Amino acid sequence: MKFVCLGFIDQQKFAQTPPEVAEKLVQDCLAYDEELRRGGHYLGGEALGEAGKGVTLKMKDGAVDVTDGPFAETKETLGGILLLEARDLNHAISLMSKHPGVKIGPFEIRPTNEEFNRMIAERMAAATVGQPS
Repeated sequence: MKFVCLGFIDQQKFAQTPPEVAEKLVQDCLAYDEELRRGGHYLGGEALGEAGKGVTLKMKDGAVDVTDGPFAETKETLGGILLLEARDLNHAISLMSKHPGVKIGPFEIRPTNEEFNRMIAERMAAATVGQPS
């Protein structure tokens, strides 16, 4: 099964972390990601830039409304995503509970929607048929 692990961070709190402690934590996260990769569990992931540099889109009165930053009012913002392969949710929890990123903030672990993702993959494959490589 595939899972999306959403890592949250309190950026203000992390900014107050001594640089050597922050650097060690980042290196520990990268090392654990490599351990997941070697075990065949790490499918991909991305760290996100500061939430304040993003925007949120939503429909308002029939038009797209753009607002600065994240929509949710919270101290913790989405800091990154990790795509994980695991036997089941309990296995995903076991793997991610050892991730050093849990020291920075919580992880939300959600199964992917395999049926919907299969439809997306089929559409992508059909769109690339006949496209130059």
